[in-house]
Amino acid sequence: MAELATIARPYAEALFRAADPAEAPSLVGPLQQLAQIASEPRLREFADNPKVSAGQVSELILGVLPAPLPAALQNLLQVVLENGRLGALGEIASQYQELVDARAGVSQAIVYSAFEISAAQLADITAALARRFGRRLDTRVVIEPELIGGVRVVVGDEVLDTSVRARLEQMRTALAA
Repeated sequence: MAELATIARPYAEALFRAADPAEAPSLVGPLQQLAQIASEPRLREFADNPKVSAGQVSELILGVLPAPLPAALQNLLQVVLENGRLGALGEIASQYQELVDARAGVSQAIVYSAFEISAAQLADITAALARRFGRRLDTRVVIEPELIGGVRVVVGDEVLDTSVRARLEQMRTALAA
């Protein structure tokens, strides 16, 4: 959703600039927790009620969190609530993660596999992908049985699909042409 990304970008960039470079990575986890709480439909319904103030919503969210929120995130939450952008918090968290990763020279990689991947196999795949994409990767695995076999890797906006399903699709297209 391009519009949500456009709305979230200034918030993520402002938080990134305001955070101390050493502190920035430590804000990722709490920000993701905040985004997860903000995605709760009942909370969104409560926040959208015109009779409820931004302070009341903030109080509710802060009360649900397992640990106190750093000052930078409390400020972000207040600004987001005052501007009626609670729905953008998930995208703000994603974009902030990307900014932190870019500073560290790391990219997020999602490896979709039809089967479980052992730690050793994942280390080998990560090393090969790091050479292929020319950067350090933080990989996570998502099991997707419909791939049949092989893997599909997503790094940012780049996709490397070596799955059996993709090869079958290529064969089908070639035969249909």
